[in-house]
Amino acid sequence: MIKARRLGGLEVGAQGLGCMGMSAAYGDRDNDAESVATIHRALELGVTLLDTSNVYADGVNEELVGRAIKGKRDQVVLATKFGIVWNDGQMGARGDAAYVRQCCEDSLQRLGVDHIDLYYQHRVDPDTPVEETWGALAELVAEGKVRHLGISEASAATIRRAHAVHPISALQSEWSLWTRGIEGEILDTCRELGIGIVPFSPLGRGFLTGNITSVEELPEDDMRRGLPRFAEENLKRNLAIVEALRALADEKGVTAGQLALAWVQHRGEDVVPIPGTKRRRYLEENVAAANLSLSTEDIAAIENAAPAEAIAGERYPEGLARAAGK
Repeated sequence: MIKARRLGGLEVGAQGLGCMGMSAAYGDRDNDAESVATIHRALELGVTLLDTSNVYADGVNEELVGRAIKGKRDQVVLATKFGIVWNDGQMGARGDAAYVRQCCEDSLQRLGVDHIDLYYQHRVDPDTPVEETWGALAELVAEGKVRHLGISEASAATIRRAHAVHPISALQSEWSLWTRGIEGEILDTCRELGIGIVPFSPLGRGFLTGNITSVEELPEDDMRRGLPRFAEENLKRNLAIVEALRALADEKGVTAGQLALAWVQHRGEDVVPIPGTKRRRYLEENVAAANLSLSTEDIAAIENAAPAEAIAGERYPEGLARAAGK
């Protein structure tokens, strides 16, 4: 079992479960029964925060999570999101008040619940004042349809503006040994305001586990085939970082992935990473990392093995990068 942590006023297990890959992004949706079993096992291990979004497989992932938690609702802190829209293969964002309300109603129906515990603005709409978006979200809280609010991939300035309308419980942004962009102003702002941090892709989209050595190993429809860090010219340099992590992990009798995930877990008591998996065996490996103790010397060695400036490639190709971090 893992301990509890707080995201603003919300208590959750110290590690959550990202559910996106059960239905989207990382290859075929191949085994819903195993995905449901993984969610059930997560709850047994004290992983209470389940993370999905209306955009994951166009709502299919919410439906899957909804089926999995039926009869177990009181054990779950249920998080979902709205705000990403796709136009001709380009990712954009929408945040007008009518859209916020419609998205919430649709998600409640797909999930089969009467309230969402943590509702995120998935991306910030550059054409809608964040005050309008958050005014609509505050109304949903007042109506009891949503309990707590979050924001994803937002700048420090936007976080302050949203928080002034209604308290933010959590910021969800990518954070791992190979994605350190929130460190500094964004992280400092969250801590000043009492906002918890929910790192997504804390294992570098699985790369930091050492299980990916070539994009040719990935399914044809796996989104990682299009990410710069997995491109051939960058992959070799990034694999050298994983090998350095693996050497440290071997000394502690753990995997490279567990060491990388433990590093994220040690960033603070207000940090609740959400590694994603659709397999119970990987879930159990990830949860074990939440209880791995690292000394100051261990953390320094990890950061020396995986220095931020050594990572080769950008997070996203240009079309996706424009929609992040507004």
